[in-house]
Amino acid sequence: MDTMRDGVCRYLQFPADQTVLILHAKVAQKSYGNEKRFFCPPPCIYLSGSGWKLKQEQFQAGGMEDLGYKVCGYMGLDGMGTSHTETQKLSFEEQADCKKFSCAKALYISDADKRKHFQLILKLYFSNGQEIGTFYSKMIKVISKPSQKKQSLKNADLCISSGSKVSLFNRLRSQTVSTRYLSVEGGAFVASARQWASFMLYLVDEGGSSGDFPRREGYIRYGSVVQLVCTVTGMALPPMVIRKVNKQFALLEVDEPVSQLHKCAFQLQGSPRMYLCLSNEKVIQFQASPCPKDANRELLNDGSCWTIIGTESAEYTFNDSLAKSRDPVTPVPLITSLELNGGGDVAMLEVHGECFSPCLKVWFGDVEAETMYRNPSSMVCVVPDVSAFGSEWRWLRYPVTVPLSLIRTDGLVYATSFSFTYTPEQTCLSSQHLPSSLSQDSDSLLDSIHHEFTRTNFHLFMQN
Repeated sequence: MDTMRDGVCRYLQFPADQTVLILHAKVAQKSYGNEKRFFCPPPCIYLSGSGWKLKQEQFQAGGMEDLGYKVCGYMGLDGMGTSHTETQKLSFEEQADCKKFSCAKALYISDADKRKHFQLILKLYFSNGQEIGTFYSKMIKVISKPSQKKQSLKNADLCISSGSKVSLFNRLRSQTVSTRYLSVEGGAFVASARQWASFMLYLVDEGGSSGDFPRREGYIRYGSVVQLVCTVTGMALPPMVIRKVNKQFALLEVDEPVSQLHKCAFQLQGSPRMYLCLSNEKVIQFQASPCPKDANRELLNDGSCWTIIGTESAEYTFNDSLAKSRDPVTPVPLITSLELNGGGDVAMLEVHGECFSPCLKVWFGDVEAETMYRNPSSMVCVVPDVSAFGSEWRWLRYPVTVPLSLIRTDGLVYATSFSFTYTPEQTCLSSQHLPSSLSQDSDSLLDSIHHEFTRTNFHLFMQN
């Protein structure tokens, strides 16, 4: 077994990956004149995976001082040049869950910038000067200010649909310094001044039984019953009715789409006038007061008025334990889809995605495939014969799945969410071809193999 394959085997057994996660809002409000309207919630960066600690140990083994392997970085807007004066310096702190965390609290876009969309750019380094890479957020839409008019579904990019990710924040007396974000810490919902969480926002059927709330598709409208589910922990708040807020009143009769950066309130379903509220860092319930002049309004306090905004995330995963160079890990390739052509002895796999380059090879488990580069979004490779994994695989009697990886020629590994399954054909494993070690009663196992695999002995699927 050659050195590279041996290293890939070790990696597959103990995949010490390094992951960079950028969390950010889908929209950003433009700043005018001399004002600096900082992005809210602020873009956050999380570094996770055991590979970061492994890298630290490698630096220590090389005799580097403690300060040499600290991660540092800068974040700014794309197209602003490379000067660090136009970006914000990041300092990472270790969290209880072993992730490293930082956020860029002082980024904004001025009215001199005429773009309608932009990306955040993140540059990461080790403190010894070695560059880790340059990472990009998803696209962010620029808006002048939140729409106060009745929102139309024609502006679908500003509306919020069921199953999308959102963040909720609260500002007491509209003061920036008092901003708190709905989050989850220690198994409880909290109002954090430091970190924000992303929640899946679902439309739910009102008639769901206890603990069972069927989810629906469609755009979120005021008056709908919704549920918030934390994207990291899976913790969920009970079903609530989302209400539009105007001048600290919850409006009970409004039926229109919920829009980005709208003020809203969440009334607990089945609990008249009880609303989701914060009190310092705690999340509590608040009982609203009826409005004597208008039965369709309820008076709220500051803590129960939330601002809603859609969120996005960009995630990059890599492993440099086998890398022979110190080149940046970026651009990080991403596979979006696979297409299998042919079958039997000769099968070709078309790989579609982003950021491909001629120096990438597709690996099936610990076997390198012959790979042909087409363009930055397309490659094609020859599916390795099953015998390439070892002589014992030739007499395969049941489906076996191997992970698909992209490996750069210098040894940098990019894990993917795709796998490849080798499935035996009924036709090619007749009893006269079986070695003596396989008994005749294996026919019952072969008969259970699905007929759709008889044309080809391959099957593709994506792991969630």
